[in-house]
Formats: sequence, structure tokens, C-alpha cells
Amino acid sequence: MSDEYIIRLEKLNKIKEVGVNPYPSIVERGHEIKKILSHFDEWMEKGTELKIAGRIRSIRLHGGAAFIDLDDGTAKIQIHVKKDVVGSSKFDFFGGFVDTADFITARGKLFKTKRGENTLEAKDFRLISKTLLPLPEKWHGLSDIETRFRKRYLDLIANPRVKEIFRTRSRIVKTLRDFLVKEDFIEVETPMLQPIPGGANARPFVTHHNALDTDFYLRIAPELYLKRLIIGGFDKVFEVARCFRNEGIDYLHNPEFTQIELYWAYADYGNLMKFVEKMFKDLLKELGFADLNIAYAGSQIDFNPPFGKMTFRNAVLKYSGIDVEKFGEKPSSVKATAGKKELMDAARKEGAEIEDGASFGKILDEIFKTFVRPKIKQPTFIVDYPIALSPLAKRKPDNPNLTERFQLLVGKGIELVNAFSELNDPLDQEERFKKQQEAREAGEEEAQRFDKDFIEAMRHGMPPTAGLGIGIDRLTALLTDSHNIKEVILFPTLKPEK
Repeated sequence: MSDEYIIRLEKLNKIKEVGVNPYPSIVERGHEIKKILSHFDEWMEKGTELKIAGRIRSIRLHGGAAFIDLDDGTAKIQIHVKKDVVGSSKFDFFGGFVDTADFITARGKLFKTKRGENTLEAKDFRLISKTLLPLPEKWHGLSDIETRFRKRYLDLIANPRVKEIFRTRSRIVKTLRDFLVKEDFIEVETPMLQPIPGGANARPFVTHHNALDTDFYLRIAPELYLKRLIIGGFDKVFEVARCFRNEGIDYLHNPEFTQIELYWAYADYGNLMKFVEKMFKDLLKELGFADLNIAYAGSQIDFNPPFGKMTFRNAVLKYSGIDVEKFGEKPSSVKATAGKKELMDAARKEGAEIEDGASFGKILDEIFKTFVRPKIKQPTFIVDYPIALSPLAKRKPDNPNLTERFQLLVGKGIELVNAFSELNDPLDQEERFKKQQEAREAGEEEAQRFDKDFIEAMRHGMPPTAGLGIGIDRLTALLTDSHNIKEVILFPTLKPEK
């Protein structure tokens, strides 16, 4: 135990001995400090008596008086405590038992000091929560990154920008939710515990349900359940979904993350591109970006529509020199003149790191991540992905090797949106699930599993549908100019301390 803890613990015991409850249940807060400051001159002139509550950020003693900086989470104000106003016993209690970081209430009238500082002259005060540990670095800030993420409560106290980031995150989610409701989407909830994980290529977390003696998986995506709702007759659905993927951690990935997924019956991926442009315009204006330009990583990013657009093939060709249409999984593939091995050799020659035994889709994905993503700064739709990368997307009518899929990339590789014209052919879906299952059996742990129940649902008929997912963590990072998603997740996943 630290010396500071022992000293404060002794004070706590003495407070109890003199009959003061250091943790009362009932507290009259009165006004928020932010509101007081906005009406300060008016209420000072009227002589209005006010009550406030908050945490002491600093104490400055001057003989028979003290100046306190009090913070209630909305703003900070100075309090003046004088012995001849509150009384000797009350003032001595303050000097002997109250510390920085304690919570108090104070009652009094407003005045300005000779220096013009807005101040409340305390007529009375009351201790409402005694702290046993000091604040980090005496409020000069908490800078150690590891400590900031492990002890987010201290980070929020010490770093005002951090609190503002999470206020912005809340506004982002609310604005998107309001936008979708206004567009006639209905918000739903689907299972987070699933018997078969589906909707994305990812390794799931597994857990065991004792009563059913059955393994379940934390969802990697809500997609297949949301599509079941489209089959059931809802034509516009969305979910603010907590998802889990048993994968590596880096500046763009956390095993636990949030996304908004939506599905729109009788629409296609072309409709969704226009919808996304409209949605971002609405979001940025609501957040105060009137010109639809944001600053990120030292660059200006322009969200004024229309966004840029490139096909997957042209993007890969432009940034790597590899023409993916020359390669195919089967000799019968449209326009393909070479196979998987040749594609892997070409990718490695250009500098991509690809493991032996990688599937055709995995090779394409690594090529895209290595050469294309880092080069896209302005909002750009990458469209028409190879079918090997899109087991749940509809084929393009003019090229069955490609799908009606797009991703919105921005800020040198951030994937903000992933969207498809959804596959609604049950026979095609069944065949693609089988290919994914074969890839799993060949050792690709992230390949999707065969979901018999979903195939049965599709056999009952699913209308033409478009769907998309928006990563809330990445979007918040972009709009707050944060360069690691740990900065925008309140409690990011961390390696346990030894």
C-alpha cells in the first residue's frame, strides 16, 4: 500500500469517528456547472443562491480561506471557502480531512474575483465521497499508453480530449440510428450466441452452454439472422451489433467491436452506394463538418459526393501491376489463363507475404490488403469483387466470376463500409457454402461453415436484397482523427498483466 493510501485511510476513519458519513446516499446536486457558467452574470446580479456537486481538482489554502477547483463532468468552476463564512469547525474539517479528488457539494452565491474569475462563495459545503487514492500526476495528464487503456477511468479524468472522443462516438451512433429510422428501417436484435458462426470469414470464439451441453459461438456478424428477417417479411432492418472475432490485434482490429448492419429488400449495391453518400453527408453535417471535409492524419479528406469508384480488378492492376482476370481457380473460369500457383508467384514477386497453402480467395485478399488499401486516401468505392472473396454476394450477370459488392475505403486503408447485392439463390448459396467448408477442411480456419438452417430459410424465398456493414470503431477513429481504434473503444482488449 502507498503512503498516500494509508494517510487517506486514516482520514477516512477519523471522519467516521466525528460522526460524518463519508458516503451519503442522498445528494442534492442542484445545477450543472456548465449551465451556471452560461447564466453567470445574470444569476450573479440577481444574487441567486446555488448548489453544485463535483470532484475537487485542486485546493489552494491561504490562511483562513481556500480556493477549490470543482469539476462535475460538464465544466469546472472555482469555489471560495472562508473560515468566517462557513465557521471554524467546518473550515477546520475541510483543512484536515478533505483532499484533492474528493467529491463535495457546495452552496452559495456567485461573484467575480479581482482577476475576473467566475467563483462561487461557499456558504456551506458537504463531503459526499472520500477518495483513497490520488488522481494521476496531480491532474497534469496521464500519458502512459498502457496505463491509459488499462485504467480508462483515470484516462477520462486526466485527459479531456478522451472524454470528448467518446461523446462524439455516442453522437455518431445516435445520428446513424436516427438516419436509418427516418429512412424507414426497423431496429432489431439478433443472437450473440450462435450454434453456427456465419456472415463473415473469421475465426470465432467458442463457449459451452452447460444446461444444453452444447458449444455456442460468439457471433462474428449478425448477417445470416438479419437475412432471415428479410425472408420473414421485414423489408428494411438494421442492428447496432456487438461482434467478436478471434483474430490479431492492431491499430484497425480489436477482437470485440461494434458495427451497424442493415438489409434493404428490393435494392441492389448501386442503390446502396447512393444511400451511403447520403448517409455520410447527413452524419458529417450533424457533427459540425459543414463543408463535408475532415482532417485525418495530417490530410484533408473530402466526403462531398460523388465518391470515387474503381473496380477491384483495376485497383489491383493500378497499384500492383497484377491483372487478376488472368488467374482463376479452375481452367474454365471466364478469361482466366493461369491458376492459383501462378497468382501466388506473381503476388510474392511484387512483395506480398502469402503463406503456403493459401486458398485462391486468401491470395486475392492479401494482394488487395498489401497493394491497394494503403494507397486509397479519399473516399473511394472499390466495386465488383471476385467471387472467391464474396461467398454471400450476388454474381454479376455479365461475369459470373465477379460479384455485386463494394467496400468504401478512405484514409490510407480504412475499410468503413462493406456492402453487397445479397445472394438470394439458395442453390448457389449452398454450393458456395460447400466451397467454404472445403477450404476449412483444408486448413483455412477463417472460412465460413455450412449453415443448413440458413439454406432451408432461403429455400422459402428471399427477395432481391442489398446489405451493408459499417464499422463504428473505425468510423469514430476517422472522425476524431484517432490513429488507433483502442483510442475509441472504452475498454479495448489487452494482454493480461502478469
